[in-house]
Amino acid sequence: MKASEVKKGNVVENDGTVYQVRDIERSAPTARGGNVTFRFTLYSIPGNRKFDLSLRADDDLKEVDLARRQAKFSYMDGDAFVFMDDEDYTQYTLGADVVGDNAGYVVEDVDGYYVQVIDDAPVGLQVPSSVVLTVVDTAPELKGSSATKRNKPARLNTGIEVQVPEYITNGEKVTVNTLTGEFAGRA
Repeated sequence: MKASEVKKGNVVENDGTVYQVRDIERSAPTARGGNVTFRFTLYSIPGNRKFDLSLRADDDLKEVDLARRQAKFSYMDGDAFVFMDDEDYTQYTLGADVVGDNAGYVVEDVDGYYVQVIDDAPVGLQVPSSVVLTVVDTAPELKGSSATKRNKPARLNTGIEVQVPEYITNGEKVTVNTLTGEFAGRA
């Protein structure tokens, strides 16, 4: 496919590495006869490493067929996460390097996980936009505190730490936005 046809979210191959397109910047020169160039912000699959690529409009990029399979988290196998496909019950084992920063958002009995598959091999994990987690350790609320909204750190059952309002206590379930990693409300 031509560089001018690439859209956000496409999966492409460049120099033997598979990338997902996250951002596209188009620049058109003011001089006549100048070539339109595209700057792509790419993230490697797996690994999620950032790579910037500039191409002219008629340069070619190879599109890769990436399947997204809806799956549920089953169990941990050492450091690996095992997910089961919701349709055909295929098990996908994803290493900690593939799951990356999303490891703190992987919990059982939650819908919305997608395993990214290229040629029957799992290469990435897409998590739901929010998950419900349990507060396991946070400071007690200070009585008589000011009327201003203050936050405190809280450690959740998956090991991640987020800032929560002062009224949240140990054992409460909270919703966490997986895109920002921030508290999104009580569950």
